[in-house]
Amino acid sequence: MAAKNPPWALRWRSNTFFIIATVAIGLFTDLFLYGLVVPVLPFMLQGRLSIPEDEIQSWVSYLLAAYAGASVVSSVPAGWIADRTNSRQGPFLSGLAALLAGTIMLALGQSIAVLVAARLLQGVSAAVVWTVGLAMVLDTVGPQNLGKVVGSILSFISIGTLLAPVIGGTLYEKTGYMGVFGLGAGILALDFLMRLLVVEKKTAAEYTADSARDDQGDSQSQSSDGDVDVDGPVPSEEDALLPRKEDEEYIIREVPNRLVRALPVLICFKSPRLLMSLGIAFVQAMLLGLYDATIPTEAHSLFGFSSLKAGLVFIALDVPYLLLGPLAGWAVDRHGTKPVAVVGFAWMVPALALLRLPPQEPLPRPQNIALYCALLALNGVGLAMISSPSVVEASDVVKRYERANPGFFGDNGPYAQLYGFNSVFFCAGLAVGPVAAGALKDALGYGDMNLVFAVLSALTAILSFVYIGGPPPRLVFWRST
Repeated sequence: MAAKNPPWALRWRSNTFFIIATVAIGLFTDLFLYGLVVPVLPFMLQGRLSIPEDEIQSWVSYLLAAYAGASVVSSVPAGWIADRTNSRQGPFLSGLAALLAGTIMLALGQSIAVLVAARLLQGVSAAVVWTVGLAMVLDTVGPQNLGKVVGSILSFISIGTLLAPVIGGTLYEKTGYMGVFGLGAGILALDFLMRLLVVEKKTAAEYTADSARDDQGDSQSQSSDGDVDVDGPVPSEEDALLPRKEDEEYIIREVPNRLVRALPVLICFKSPRLLMSLGIAFVQAMLLGLYDATIPTEAHSLFGFSSLKAGLVFIALDVPYLLLGPLAGWAVDRHGTKPVAVVGFAWMVPALALLRLPPQEPLPRPQNIALYCALLALNGVGLAMISSPSVVEASDVVKRYERANPGFFGDNGPYAQLYGFNSVFFCAGLAVGPVAAGALKDALGYGDMNLVFAVLSALTAILSFVYIGGPPPRLVFWRST
């Protein structure tokens, strides 16, 4: 087969680093625009829309939840479409239209209805970028490197989480709404350019004469002609033809029904490992929603902080997340998902429980502010540890199903569908977290609200020990006897 004429600059556009960077920038943009308005929302609601002060916390929670709720509804359809298209770039680009429209509406909206609609559109965009983006990463680096790559990406995009509230609060105080959303428009432009330029590995391979699809007998790695850096994962003969002994429990023996044939990843939900990995995503997102919904209002009520100072408080939470994310991802690849998940959620128990202290004002105001920031930093350490296990565990389970049942999931595999469901659970957590946190804070107070989430983290640590990565050794022995 004659090689096609390659597009301009195909080598670097299909380079592994550029693909990962494009996905990272897309996720960064999503989280940056999400967090940019977090410290601004209370003041926007009060100043622009004249919402009564006693209703501000509830409406902040509802707006955060609207974003997450839209992502829940959109994630699985986005994954289904991505697994059935020849290229993931098209769906990846399409999410920007919703994000752009939502950002404009948020900048100019003069009513609660418009703001809610804006957050819904941003949530649809988030569903696309997380679902399709993670599938592109797996296509590019393979499951063996997924933990450290995902950990590094999440660490990088935590810069968006870190900087967005700070920059949002600063710009709002100095320039008003237009400064905040003008910056958002600039980042959207960069994101659009990178998504437009990126070329997937499988697309790049079509332009090289030595990557003809019908050359199945050659078991050697095929060399590049110098125009394309095709360094993605190459499946082995064992992966393609024969299920491994440890994968026998993943063999599909029954005839799938119509729903499973339409959405093949559903067959994988028989695995308790997969269900628990999705549960971890849900709890992780609840905790993120907890911080976003309560830190600005608590900092304002406890210390009298402005939007700028409330945004600066997020630095204490996000710096440990930024620094330790790649290390946690490496630990997942090296030691497995179980120990990292168990230690991470166990760490969150005292970290959350200790947040009861600052509202009791045990120290003078300056020292109490320092105490609050130090406790948020401890929470950031825990967030870094729990960030990677969910995605890596879910990918491993589905990879075993795919390896044990060659051809069942189609040419592209079910990974965009998988990440669609992962996004559903994650965004459901983002939807439930702020609302639950707001309701608990109003009913119990800030300290007892955090205690409830500490108990939830303890339960998640126990369930992770039992199910994540398979049953622990003693349970395996007990089952065998």
